[in-house]
Amino acid sequence: MSAVSLIVKAAIAAAAADMYILALSCTEGAGTVLAILAGVIAVLVLCIRPCGSKEGGRLGMLRRGYYGLGIFIIAVTAAGAVDIYLGATGSGWKTVLINSVTGFLCVALIFTVSIVRVYASSVQLGIRWRVLGLLCAYIPPLNIIMLSKIISLCRKEYLFESSKAALDRSRHSKQICATKYPLLMVHGVFFRDAKLINYWGRIPKALEANGAKIFYGSQQSADSVAGCAAELKAKIDEIVEKEGCEKVNIIAHSKGGLDSRYAVAMLGADKRVASLTTINTPHRGCQFADFLLSKAPDGFKNAVANKYNAALRKLGDKQPDFIAAVTDLTASACEERNKVCKDAEGVYYQSVGSCSVSALGGRFPLNLSYHFVKYFDGPNDGLVSADSMKWGERFIFLEPEGRRGITHADVIDLNRENIKGFDVREFFVGLVSELKEKGF
Repeated sequence: MSAVSLIVKAAIAAAAADMYILALSCTEGAGTVLAILAGVIAVLVLCIRPCGSKEGGRLGMLRRGYYGLGIFIIAVTAAGAVDIYLGATGSGWKTVLINSVTGFLCVALIFTVSIVRVYASSVQLGIRWRVLGLLCAYIPPLNIIMLSKIISLCRKEYLFESSKAALDRSRHSKQICATKYPLLMVHGVFFRDAKLINYWGRIPKALEANGAKIFYGSQQSADSVAGCAAELKAKIDEIVEKEGCEKVNIIAHSKGGLDSRYAVAMLGADKRVASLTTINTPHRGCQFADFLLSKAPDGFKNAVANKYNAALRKLGDKQPDFIAAVTDLTASACEERNKVCKDAEGVYYQSVGSCSVSALGGRFPLNLSYHFVKYFDGPNDGLVSADSMKWGERFIFLEPEGRRGITHADVIDLNRENIKGFDVREFFVGLVSELKEKGF
């Protein structure tokens, strides 16, 4: 945002807010009408196009929104200064009143249009900043401080997303994610693949923009590893037969990695899988889960299971089994399964892991489970220990920066949050481009 441009446009807004009171005191008849009309037009122009950019879409709306809020802050300050000046110079009370009302209406219009644009287009504001913005709207000077924070967040978001869009455009012809075999992305436990809210956040769109062809596992959200693996085996067969692609590259998160390993090693999917990349998968299970299942009374476990199963049926699961899903995530169950579920020859295995720095780095419920998992399993991402994530020929550990780290949800962009020092979309673009370079 150009400071000079912002000041000029804010001056226009302030002038428009005060123009007709000056006209009333200096002119009569047609001159007054023309002055008022000019002021209204000036404000409307600032609302429609507060900045010089013709950019469309979400980013265009976002830029016009935070730009307009900047104009509002300066304009409301200028309008207030004019009110003080008029009062100090002995202007009549009618003049000051009319000026104040006019200024308020003009800047209120600019603010309303701008804040609606920002709230409708920003991803990074989240619920917290939106709510705080509303709560502080009528509490000076907190409202100005909050607006400044919102403008800063939106400006950073715009610049970051614009740079990413420019990067994708610059390398579009290279199709760096156009792998030989399509991608099969497999979700974790207690989630399902949905069209409206993608489990993988903004990652699939970024991969497709760089040439990737993507399919989804669509297995049940809660079932045993063997049960979900059978569904994945059927999905792999379906993709290969319909697409004539011979094989697929699997990228699986959390329990989805266990389901995929089982399908490859135990159900014969190895003949149709070129590579398996697991993301924060508990290959050696969670001792925390062993503790919970061993200590919780059967009545309590069954009650919780029944509620979860009922909810999961409404989400699309045909035969959800909460207890089976959780049991297969325990360290004891994983140890037994690993004895027979060996890596298949001819399939490239690699894994990715990350961890949180503290409980404050994650959102609910990861911020609650972090300390429990740390006590039983050590450094973790809120659910899975770093040691449990290692599998295959290559292990990529995403080193946390600052006080936040990278949680179990962050690593798949579940919250659509831009994290300082970790561009999750670019990480996956790099991951898939490496698969392409390996001939997969």
